[in-house]
Amino acid sequence: MPVSRKASEGMSVGVILGFPPAISEELQRWRASFGDPMAGVIPAHITLVTTTPTEDWEATRAHVREVARKQTPFMVTIAGTGTFRPVSPVVFINVEDGFGACVDLHEKLQAGPLERDLPFSYHPHVTIAHDVAPESLDEAETVLKDYRATFPVVSMGLYEHDANGIWQLREELDFGSETDNHAGTWAADADARADGATAPH
Repeated sequence: MPVSRKASEGMSVGVILGFPPAISEELQRWRASFGDPMAGVIPAHITLVTTTPTEDWEATRAHVREVARKQTPFMVTIAGTGTFRPVSPVVFINVEDGFGACVDLHEKLQAGPLERDLPFSYHPHVTIAHDVAPESLDEAETVLKDYRATFPVVSMGLYEHDANGIWQLREELDFGSETDNHAGTWAADADARADGATAPH
């Protein structure tokens, strides 16, 4: 159901691009194979806005809806691996096609009620292993170096990071229109760090 917030309450939000179920499930199986404990609760995704505080939920929702309304669907290709080591124990799959569109969306979203100075440059990616043993990170980087998948991106999800460290999906917004779908939770406290707070992007 819709969330009603007063400006004085404050909250933290994030925005992500989800993947088609078959690709998401495949990448989650890979992530689990590397011993990542978050594999079962974090769907594969590209973060557009990592954990960001806001004092006005209604203004934030209107802002994200407007960005989605003006965005057209685009194709994404993810291919090959990279890492944020040694600064952060993360191995990821690169975003090839769609990289610029992700950066553009990030810049539009991280404005208005979500504007803030970030400690890193935004770098779209798909986390495949985070905070696991070094040999598991090595394995992830090697095993998936030839991985490639292409798919359309037609929507983005607006999440709230609640007091229990759980990501709550508040709206899945179709590009080019306004939708108001509410579903699910997403325990992504660890992945929020991988996707922004400690990773050099």
